Amino acid sequence: MRPRRALILVLFAVLASSVIPLSGPAVADQRCTETDLPVTLDLLPQTVHGNLCLPASGIPKTVQLLVHGGTYNRLYWDLPNVPTRYSYQQDMADHGLATFAIDALGSGASSQPLSALITGTGLASMVHQVIGQLRAGRVGGTRFARVVLIGHSMGSGIVALESATYHDVDGVVLTGFSHSINDLMLTQIFVDGVRPAALDPVLSQRNSDLGYVTTMPGTRRLFYDPGLVDDDVLTADESTKDQVAATVVPDLLTLAFTSTLTRSVTAPVLIANGTQDTLFCAFHCASLDDLRSAEAPFFTSQLTVFLLPGSGHSLGLSHDAPDYRVAVRDWVSARFPG
Repeated sequence: MRPRRALILVLFAVLASSVIPLSGPAVADQRCTETDLPVTLDLLPQTVHGNLCLPASGIPKTVQLLVHGGTYNRLYWDLPNVPTRYSYQQDMADHGLATFAIDALGSGASSQPLSALITGTGLASMVHQVIGQLRAGRVGGTRFARVVLIGHSMGSGIVALESATYHDVDGVVLTGFSHSINDLMLTQIFVDGVRPAALDPVLSQRNSDLGYVTTMPGTRRLFYDPGLVDDDVLTADESTKDQVAATVVPDLLTLAFTSTLTRSVTAPVLIANGTQDTLFCAFHCASLDDLRSAEAPFFTSQLTVFLLPGSGHSLGLSHDAPDYRVAVRDWVSARFPG
């Protein structure tokens, strides 16, 4: 059996075996609106919850659709109980940019269908439906002319799969993403650090089926080590952690993180990683040239790369996260002004 296929089967086998506060910090420099959107999953009606944040004045033509990683929710982009320097949504609003952060199905305040119904392909379809509603003016009453799709980790896999399939976005940003995953470390995390969400002291209150999983209490540092992270961020990360369906693993790993499907992405792409991401950029994040050379064969559209020195996997919450957001802001603003 090929090593990659064996990894996927091992992970899938392992995975299959109080309410979280979902309000970010209050912000005076932005207008934020909580929104529920109707979508379907395998023809079954579902609801996607999201948070639209606009600048204090004016309505931009472009919106960033933010897709969180596994065991996170939309609060990855606007983490409560930490300094506002960690808020992606506030930062973008302060610089005149619009964002819409969603909870993936099964996470946050979105619908919680049977976990077996949720796949990476199904989540890509969900994102495609949200994009259509952003363009149609069903979010905040604004018809956005341009949509830039931004993901983190598992969310980047969803973003890659969506943009390669539907060709309906103007730009793509993939963070915590590469085609060089540390198979051994990923397997160890799922074997030693993951459990059914139904057994978690807090998440068990959701009464989710055993196909939903989360990280063991006190293990969130794995998303940052050996990079730099502040203690209050770790505490907030643990208190807002979420669940993810085990069934997203097989097709996301196969299609988004290991295959050449990303060559079908037609929009310009920015890949942003931490130099210390030993999990999802295990072998090619030592330098920009190394990352660019390694990823170039997987893309045919315009490719830009960025590395955040000293950051681990969750670079959006790392100690120097503001520097990463500057890179994303500059990339978005240069290509999609107004």
